[in-house]
Amino acid sequence: MTVGKHIEEFHGLPVLDFVQAVEDGTALPEAAAVAWKVGIEFDSPTSFVERWQQFLDAVDTERVTAVVVGEWSSDGPESFTGPLAAILAAADRLPALRALFIGDITYEENEISWINMVDVTPVLTTYPLLEELVVRGAAGSMVEDDGIALQALRHEHLKALRFESGGLPAAVLRAVASSDFPALERLEFWLGVENYGGDSSLDDLAPFLDGARFPALRHLGLQNSEVQDDIAAAVAHAPVVARLDSLNLSMGVLTDQGATALLEGQPLTHLRALDLHHHYLTDALQERLREALPGVAVDLSEAGSPDDRWRYVAVAE
Repeated sequence: MTVGKHIEEFHGLPVLDFVQAVEDGTALPEAAAVAWKVGIEFDSPTSFVERWQQFLDAVDTERVTAVVVGEWSSDGPESFTGPLAAILAAADRLPALRALFIGDITYEENEISWINMVDVTPVLTTYPLLEELVVRGAAGSMVEDDGIALQALRHEHLKALRFESGGLPAAVLRAVASSDFPALERLEFWLGVENYGGDSSLDDLAPFLDGARFPALRHLGLQNSEVQDDIAAAVAHAPVVARLDSLNLSMGVLTDQGATALLEGQPLTHLRALDLHHHYLTDALQERLREALPGVAVDLSEAGSPDDRWRYVAVAE
């Protein structure tokens, strides 16, 4: 996962750029065959809301199952408030919507700290059948509004939830921990750094590790953290791990200290996959992991130098 390029698949469907297809004169596919991306280019004379209306008018939206929201700002950071209102207002025209990705925006379009996100609770209350939600955006310190946020709620059908941020506020984690998501199978947080609003602590992660919440959970991602070693040490003895199929501790400042804690903790051989990409492990420790987990797909790509004094998370600014 990266913010360097646009996603090509979402919710098991290929992503089709609606605006590009219209401008190219390409015949539009069957509505349920793709994940529809709607966004605008920088300096576009057409607003996102206008493009969204064009999408609603051109596509059989009653059969659309997945939507990807791209750039909505044509001139510098702009609040998601207006686009969100338009998406919520279209709920009756999108009865089959099951997946929504908000903010498929690369760093060349807008740094992640400039993606002016808002409270996304209304997405879940307005779309009660939604199964997958991905939100990419910033904390309030860098934007006009209060920034990325969520309020505690119950949602019967949500199966996958991911927050991508260079600095995820602890309040978002606390809201998720206080929510009731009985169908949730996949949960991921890009925790980020303090400079960009990432103010969570290990105490904020504890509710996701004790195994008492989210009975359907099979995948957990606690990623992109400056304290990845401490997270790994906590995960090593976390009750939730025993029922996971996959675990993601990637994108952060993981060193031999954290990886050793994982190896000395509870067994991980039941996992299908362990993602540790973007790390600072020595070659010897990487080999220990591979030998200890022969049946697990361990991702050790994007290795940084263990001797590097300036270690950094994969996504911050």
